[in-house]
Amino acid sequence: MASKKQTQSTAVETKTGSQVLVDTLVEQGVDTLFGYLGGVVLPFFDKLYDSPIRVVIPRHEQGGCHMADAYARSTGKVGVVVATSGPGATNLTTGLATAMMDSVPLVALTCQVRTDLIGNDAFQAADTAGITRPITKHNVIVKDPNDLARTIREAFYIAATGRPGPVLVDIPVDMQIAQIPVTPAAPIELPGYRIRDRGHARQIASAAEAINASQRPVLYVGGGVISGNASEALRLFAKKANIPVTMTLLGLGAYDQNEPGSLDMLGMHGTAYANFAVQECDLLISVGARFDDRVTGKIQTFAPHAKIIHIDLDPASIAKNIAVDIPVVGNAKQVLADLAEKAEHRPRKEWFDRIADWKKRHPLRYDTKTDTIKPQYVIEEIWRQTKGRAIIVTGVGQHQMWTAQFYKFNKPRQFITSGGLGTMGFGLPAAIGAQVANPDALVVDIDGDSSFNMTLTEISTAVMYNLPVKVCILNNGCMGMVRQWQELFYGRRYSCSSLENPDFARIAEAFGAVGVRADKKQEVPEVITAMLAEKRPCVVDFHVDPEENVWPMVPAGKSLHEMDGLDIFEMA
Repeated sequence: MASKKQTQSTAVETKTGSQVLVDTLVEQGVDTLFGYLGGVVLPFFDKLYDSPIRVVIPRHEQGGCHMADAYARSTGKVGVVVATSGPGATNLTTGLATAMMDSVPLVALTCQVRTDLIGNDAFQAADTAGITRPITKHNVIVKDPNDLARTIREAFYIAATGRPGPVLVDIPVDMQIAQIPVTPAAPIELPGYRIRDRGHARQIASAAEAINASQRPVLYVGGGVISGNASEALRLFAKKANIPVTMTLLGLGAYDQNEPGSLDMLGMHGTAYANFAVQECDLLISVGARFDDRVTGKIQTFAPHAKIIHIDLDPASIAKNIAVDIPVVGNAKQVLADLAEKAEHRPRKEWFDRIADWKKRHPLRYDTKTDTIKPQYVIEEIWRQTKGRAIIVTGVGQHQMWTAQFYKFNKPRQFITSGGLGTMGFGLPAAIGAQVANPDALVVDIDGDSSFNMTLTEISTAVMYNLPVKVCILNNGCMGMVRQWQELFYGRRYSCSSLENPDFARIAEAFGAVGVRADKKQEVPEVITAMLAEKRPCVVDFHVDPEENVWPMVPAGKSLHEMDGLDIFEMA
């Protein structure tokens, strides 16, 4: 008969589910999470009280999700957001859809009512898994406490590997309070989930052959180059093969825009020289991009003379929108390195001379002689005073496009914006997430008044945590991009696009931040200088020309070379 001492020594250690959850997050390297409290999440937050994990409380769950998103984009780590059941979980949906569209590694932990109450219309209950299934890479509800740790480990693995994306784990409150045996981590085995890092040798050989034979090639790179940490591989390949580079909105920073080979951004509001180059090239090499409609314009006439190589980690993205000649499924970093070995240097003088001529004839310009504050001038001055080294965050609208045009990015993870979903209100909470992740960095949110209005309460989050984020509002008193479309395509019938804005500077001060207003052009440099010197959160309200438009512009349904506004760019 075993003694009492022997029985005790062989007993399996148990912990509450909430403690196991905290321990597993620490095991996964989580040092920060963004979360909002509620009834069924209290057991988890009680255990966070004694944990080494830093908790940042937003003012709204959507803001918290954008914070976690920007934390991930700026670091490459998995962002973590926590919300309670019902409205707490449903408030995450916009943030989850934003992360899904932009391939951001995110783990959302939503807590749920007791398992016996699920489906019975209990207080603050919702089918979180069902609601979020279309906007997450994977989601799951934990119904057995013994599965909790394994499920969390799998969530982090799925979020970060392959094409990154948000994963949601819904955890009923009884799973948090249950006693769970503590077991060591086992290897993750997910049948059917396979990641192809290396491209097929035959496809890479075919791609290299096409590259070496081309006379007018263009590299078209997207956010996959950044998320795949392939920027240096891109630079080496572009230099060796002597190929100009154009970037999508989310690809900005993948290649130094100060390099002569940079064509800057392409697409609807891209540069004329990028769009002309794509339309005239004989080979288009797409890396980590998905041929979004904002890039291609009219699909039937996109890159009409080009053979197309498409390199992407996600096989479902290849040839989804555009037929391609040479598909290569694989990690961008590895595939570019393999191509660099096979690529031959070609001078391509005639092609680069042609591009130089387009750059000379069609640079990005605006009226510099007016006395009003032009939004482009504000962005150029921010770029000049930050020496191009700041982490720049934006909301969505005209200000986002002007930022993409006039702030020249030189490194990856420097530009954080909502691309695929186009989420207004993203700017301020994303700036907070980026500042939390990079406490010593200069983080500037270039925002629009309408976009800023949506999540401005997060100023108090920045104040509470003493985060020195800088917010520059390009205030034109309207929903600028909507107004531009109404001007150009709806006979100047400005239906519901003009807004009555509050005094943003005074609102910032009421929250405990620094608030400044600028109305005159000559005030811009000194105001930006003072803003950058601030150690507290600072909001500067620039009252800009309300009728300024974003040029050039490819109208909906038109080809890339059919840009409006090129005559405006000919001004002296």
